[in-house]
Amino acid sequence: MNTTKTALVTGASSGIGEATALKLIGLGYTVYGAARRTDRLLRLAERGVRPLAMDVTDDDSMRSGVDRIVAETGRIDVLVNNAGYGSYGAREDVPQEEARRQFDVNVFGAVRLTQLVLPHMRARRSGTVVNVTSMGGKIHTPLGGWYHGTKFALEALSDCLRMEARPFGIDVVVIEPGGIRTEWSGIAADHLEKSSAGGAYSRQAEAVAASMRSEAMVKRMSPPTVIADAVGKAVTARRPRTRYATGFGARPLLALRRFLPDRAFDAMMGRSVGLPR
Repeated sequence: MNTTKTALVTGASSGIGEATALKLIGLGYTVYGAARRTDRLLRLAERGVRPLAMDVTDDDSMRSGVDRIVAETGRIDVLVNNAGYGSYGAREDVPQEEARRQFDVNVFGAVRLTQLVLPHMRARRSGTVVNVTSMGGKIHTPLGGWYHGTKFALEALSDCLRMEARPFGIDVVVIEPGGIRTEWSGIAADHLEKSSAGGAYSRQAEAVAASMRSEAMVKRMSPPTVIADAVGKAVTARRPRTRYATGFGARPLLALRRFLPDRAFDAMMGRSVGLPR
């Protein structure tokens, strides 16, 4: 009987997912790192992470991945739903197909994969589902409506799942990263410029994209290891916290959102990214 705990980490090809997979390997887990492109998992494979081809928008891909893990290890103790990206642009500009894809990747993929893993956790009456949301699941930023919508949704789904899964010995934890030094900002800026450049919202788009790419902002961001450390704490705690907010700006911005009136917070966020008045 296999007694080594097994973890599945999505979006493991870089950034937070890569750091988390390595953290869990260091904690003694058998770790499967999932990504659409397994060629980007070679560095992890050299460190002992098992590469897994998985597209969180493809049901067959997720089913086969979970089946493989259970066949090889007999268990799944930790699921880290980390796969996601940031799609920015004005509501008027973003095509519906892109809005749906944002929800497919950031929300429905995580929910479906959780559905596939839960029966195995219930059978053992133990397990931890870790959903990587964002401080963006509690605050809002200019031109980020669809992205924030996915993160707000995942926060709510996590809260409901936590109550549902508790009788079966399963913990549900939300990780709320602040600014993290990954590919995320560049990808989000690219989506923003593609969606809103040249139109009525172009000045806003230029300001927000420039803020995302600014060297000063990048320097202040935290390394992905701070999120990996939070995941490590959550999965090894006897009674994990329901939420871990960490990384550049996360705690102060979440505190400000609780206390500032809506319009005051709007103005502060607008000034922070240099929005034209």
